[in-house]
Amino acid sequence: MRSQEAGGRAVRRDAERNRALIIGAARTALEADGNASMHAIAKAAGVGQGTLYRHFPTREALVMTVHRNDVQDLVDAAPALLAKHPPAVALRRWFDRLAQYGRIKHGLANALHTAMHAELAEEGYGPVVTAIGSLLEAGVRDGTLREDITPEEVLLLVGFLWRIAPDATWQDRTRRLLDITMDALRAESPNP
Repeated sequence: MRSQEAGGRAVRRDAERNRALIIGAARTALEADGNASMHAIAKAAGVGQGTLYRHFPTREALVMTVHRNDVQDLVDAAPALLAKHPPAVALRRWFDRLAQYGRIKHGLANALHTAMHAELAEEGYGPVVTAIGSLLEAGVRDGTLREDITPEEVLLLVGFLWRIAPDATWQDRTRRLLDITMDALRAESPNP
């Protein structure tokens, strides 16, 4: 009986490892090419197509999982960054992660059906606004960030991240616009 239990755990660990490999490979492939095939993703993950389809029976299921994982990683980053950095620095670093997510989302845009896109946006909105709120509150408490701005307003401010073309200028343009955004959020901003 123990060998079956141990074997079952080994199978589960192997399945979890394969799932993580598939999600990672899908994220990379879809960022580079929103039309990446399931075959290409399986190959990049180092798994067979059967393994891929056991975990994700449709392309949409895989794309939705990648998106959900990325949103969760983004949300989880807020308290981790606050634990390591002063609030204004944590917020700026969180914005950098948001920018990377925005770039990945460009690749996913072609892969997401409009209805799924709306559903996923709705799912992620609340947790992302809560993460922004925790970063803003910490900055207000330490006096580095303005107290007259809401998390929803910040999300609107950084909406440009989803509109910047992922070309050779993406990184420089993103960095500059995020710096401008941070300047506007600082408590000592000349235009409160």
